[in-house]
Amino acid sequence: MNIKNFILLVFTAVLLQGCGVYSFTGASIPADVKTFQVNYFQNNAPIVEPGIDREFTNSLQDLIQNQTSLELVTSGGDIVYEGEITQYYIAPITATAQNTAAQNRLTIGIDVQFYNTKNEEDDLSQRFSFYFDYEGSAQLTGGQRDTAIEEIFDRITQDIFNATLAKW
Repeated sequence: MNIKNFILLVFTAVLLQGCGVYSFTGASIPADVKTFQVNYFQNNAPIVEPGIDREFTNSLQDLIQNQTSLELVTSGGDIVYEGEITQYYIAPITATAQNTAAQNRLTIGIDVQFYNTKNEEDDLSQRFSFYFDYEGSAQLTGGQRDTAIEEIFDRITQDIFNATLAKW
């Protein structure tokens, strides 16, 4: 390694170290924010699908842990996520000539409150929702149910991350 490459390497390392508010996932996290907390998201939808409240809470925790260096805490977090599942419904989106559903759509909606204890200007209250389409002749059970919920939660948690930490 010649001196020119070494200087470039040191300069790049110093530059990246000095930018404590950026990560490669697009998150813009101030240097004084070290911890996050995700309070349990209750399922208050008119149709209650057992277990999705726990699944969603865990999905959001996992995404933030995987895309940031923040430490998960159970109380006193620098940033706090809380909210509730407010929508869980299945509706037909296309019909056949026999007036039966050719395709159905599962939609899940979640109200989220985000609090940044270090900067209240970042606080956010917003509804996030997404859907999964499947054949009208199929039942949303077992593996198909799991796939649908996983896809919906992947999208919603990424949207929440983008809105609160990436500022997209």
